[in-house]
Amino acid sequence: MKEYLEISVLSCVIGFLLDCVIGDPLGAYHPICFIGRLISFFEKIYRRVCPKTKADERAAGALLVLSVCLITFSATFFISVLPVNFYIRLAVNAVICCFMLAAKSLKTESMKVYTALENDDTEAARTAVSMIVGRDTAVLDRKGIIKAAVETVAENFSDGVIAPMFYMMFFGPAVGVLYKAINTMDSMVGYKNEKYINFGFCAAKLDDIVNFIPSRLSALFLIMTAPLCGQSAKNAWKIFIRDRKNHASPNSAQTEAACAGAMGVRLAGNAYYFGKLYKKPFIGDDINEIEPKHIVIVNKIMYCAAFVGLTVFAVIGVLLYGVV
Repeated sequence: MKEYLEISVLSCVIGFLLDCVIGDPLGAYHPICFIGRLISFFEKIYRRVCPKTKADERAAGALLVLSVCLITFSATFFISVLPVNFYIRLAVNAVICCFMLAAKSLKTESMKVYTALENDDTEAARTAVSMIVGRDTAVLDRKGIIKAAVETVAENFSDGVIAPMFYMMFFGPAVGVLYKAINTMDSMVGYKNEKYINFGFCAAKLDDIVNFIPSRLSALFLIMTAPLCGQSAKNAWKIFIRDRKNHASPNSAQTEAACAGAMGVRLAGNAYYFGKLYKKPFIGDDINEIEPKHIVIVNKIMYCAAFVGLTVFAVIGVLLYGVV
């Protein structure tokens, strides 16, 4: 176990650098896609045998969580501790870490929105942003499209970069995959609509728990690195303290508030999901009119904060475990 934890520090560093270079090249064969299929498989099974009562739906949702967590963790742990040559094992663990990180894909997908907006192709921008957000995008105007892209990078910096990095660095790649399985379950069944309010209850609550510390660390890293990108750390801290609870989730507004404050823009507000209007508070102040350039800026802040997070975690990891 000690060697497993020692190698996890180096694996995570290499994995992050790999993600910066190659991103997510496997498409439908990406491990997260397999996790998604596993979730859908168990959802069909447990819904088929589950009576339509609140308690039974919650129990079925809890079984879904247990099944997916056990399979993903066990399979990954088995692979990550195979008794093979050290360098082969390091390479395998680094690749696992790479697949759990999403810094490059966040930048790539959000910059598609930026490029379309710069070409004055609002429809293409709307299509691009629909690939990375859960809200209804047909009703979004140009400003709404920009906000959606910025919010996606800001919010997903935590669950796409810092949170998996945190769990992989300190607890090994298998726990990083376990985290991503929980996060994927929340994104698939954690809705508060009639279909999932009970079935997705366990997944949503567990996601809130595992993201509690990483989301706050993510916000602090964003605030620390804002000046490196020409943005305001002082205002980022101010808005973070004031608006970090302006979301139904206890975690989502943490990083959105930090980014909104750093850039002096206003994010969030009302949004449509599945044709229904959800009223939400704003995050940040309208100091600056939000523009396509803010998509570029938020990506710069995101990458700077990711490198700071990696450095901090690696130093702590080396002090705790050393490096093989």
